[in-house]
Amino acid sequence: MNLKVRLAVMNFLEFAAWGAYLTCMGVYLGNLGMGAHIGGYFAMQGIVSIFMPALMGIVADRWIPAQRLLGLCHLLAGIFMLASAWYGHVNGTESKYFVLFSLYSVSVAFYMPTLALTNSVAYNALTKAGMDTVKAFPPIRIFGTIGFICTMWFVDLTGFNQTEYQFVTSGVVSLALFLYSFTLPKCEVNKSEGKKSFSDALGLQAFSLFKRKEMAIFFIFSALLGASLQITNGFATPYIQHFETMAEYAGSFGVEHATILYSISQISETFCILLIPFFMKRYGIKQVMLIAMFAWVLRFGFLGLGNPGAGIWLFILSMIIYGMAFDFFNISGSLYVDKATDPTMRSSAQGLFILMTNGIGATVGSVAAQQVVNVFTHQETMNGAIYTIGNWGATWSAFSVYALIVGVLFALIFHPKKEMK
Repeated sequence: MNLKVRLAVMNFLEFAAWGAYLTCMGVYLGNLGMGAHIGGYFAMQGIVSIFMPALMGIVADRWIPAQRLLGLCHLLAGIFMLASAWYGHVNGTESKYFVLFSLYSVSVAFYMPTLALTNSVAYNALTKAGMDTVKAFPPIRIFGTIGFICTMWFVDLTGFNQTEYQFVTSGVVSLALFLYSFTLPKCEVNKSEGKKSFSDALGLQAFSLFKRKEMAIFFIFSALLGASLQITNGFATPYIQHFETMAEYAGSFGVEHATILYSISQISETFCILLIPFFMKRYGIKQVMLIAMFAWVLRFGFLGLGNPGAGIWLFILSMIIYGMAFDFFNISGSLYVDKATDPTMRSSAQGLFILMTNGIGATVGSVAAQQVVNVFTHQETMNGAIYTIGNWGATWSAFSVYALIVGVLFALIFHPKKEMK
């Protein structure tokens, strides 16, 4: 099978496992009466990303080939995600927060490192084949977004987005990727001999990147922008569905199929990914990151101004803008880190990038976002369903102002010495 096709299938399955629940888990948790804990679930993805991607990156660089470790992580992630689904199915609204949260936490602890490991496997294989990763990787990565969209639509059209079956879908896909990992291109581990320092032996040399001012600033702002990553994933669909409590919006397409409406964001990603090679080479990492930061300002702002009726065009604009907000930050940042680091620490460096973005950034962002949401909204039970209602407009405005401040500071402080060509 063609190398690019093999890597495309890997990316498809990688993100299909995530797309099954990431944007609709808030709805399911709300149905269980755990709406006040949505931020905690998304924060856990960040908490485990603080140490697990870096740890697994070290293991992949030193002891276990990245493609093999990728499979093992998905095996464990899939098993515990299925266990979460089983517990929720058996206990329903009587489910204990601590038990469900614990099972889910173990699953994401093994899933989150795979985001960096798939990048490492792809970059390693493309480099060995003599290809330019900046040109070759984005068209491959686009299939990850397609996989994400496919499972989003699947759980929406089947009604799984309201139930624990979204976790079942994710678990099954993870197990499929575990099996598929045996067909992936082989990655080498660094078996260089000679006397090593303690940090070298553990593969911690990736953290030495912080000694370089340019990289330190880049990673710090990656964390600050990473705080925005999970906000709409956690709260956009509960926000859209709260319009069901208003007679003028009840029964509208946006309310009835909030997950499909939200999937426009991922559809936008598929097009924006293809723009990355041009933008990276024409404008450089700073300008591309700035585009992402100001796209987040509009992403949040349009959500707050829109509605599922006459204002649905603002929702759609918000979803379209997400493509640049996410891709121009996440994928361009990953490519920048790959180009700026030595190949011997490729997996460790990618793990460090995930640590700063999906780890520290997303953890702080999810916890803070939950507090903001709690200040401006509250939960109410109507017609047997639980909704989060209140001043959502002020909530989205607060998020938009935050993204604006980060963007302005980045423009003033980050000055890369050499842009990627």
